Amino acid sequence: MDPMQPAAGSLLIASATLVDPSFARCVLLVLDSNDEGSLGVILNRPSEIPVGDVLTPWQDVVSQPSVFFRGGPVELNAALALGSIAPDTDVPGWRPLTGSLGMVDLDSSPEVFLGRLTALRVYAGYAGWSADQLEGEIAEGSWHVVPALDADLFSAQPDLLWGGVLRRQPPPLSMLATLPEDANLN
Repeated sequence: MDPMQPAAGSLLIASATLVDPSFARCVLLVLDSNDEGSLGVILNRPSEIPVGDVLTPWQDVVSQPSVFFRGGPVELNAALALGSIAPDTDVPGWRPLTGSLGMVDLDSSPEVFLGRLTALRVYAGYAGWSADQLEGEIAEGSWHVVPALDADLFSAQPDLLWGGVLRRQPPPLSMLATLPEDANLN
């Protein structure tokens, strides 16, 4: 079976051997992947900073936990928002990605999204790869590409996401979920 290729809406699961502190045990949603490179956000790194402390108008729209998530090591001072809305909805400030998932322009009025968004999460920063860089990291075993479920994208328990996504994969990938964080303890 050929490995899945990264595409908008797919997940990258950090290999248990990936120890880079920016990506260790992370689950990353691919937002775009093409010949020029790839872009995504980490789904399981909530911060301690409430969205309402920085983006007050959005505090009543954002999903729980209502904090900024660390989207990745690039542009940490920039915020981007992902939301879920009924497909084919035309709302100013909405850019569809795949299915019901899309980007929300945080300069838009939150009022136009009230009652339309089923979920919203705000990320500080993102992860990015140049042309062929991500494919090389996948080939060396640093990442596993798997399909995303809607529940992954806005999980209320992001700290359990890495193990949960791995557990539902076919063996041998599912067995990685049982590895301790420090492999020396095994």
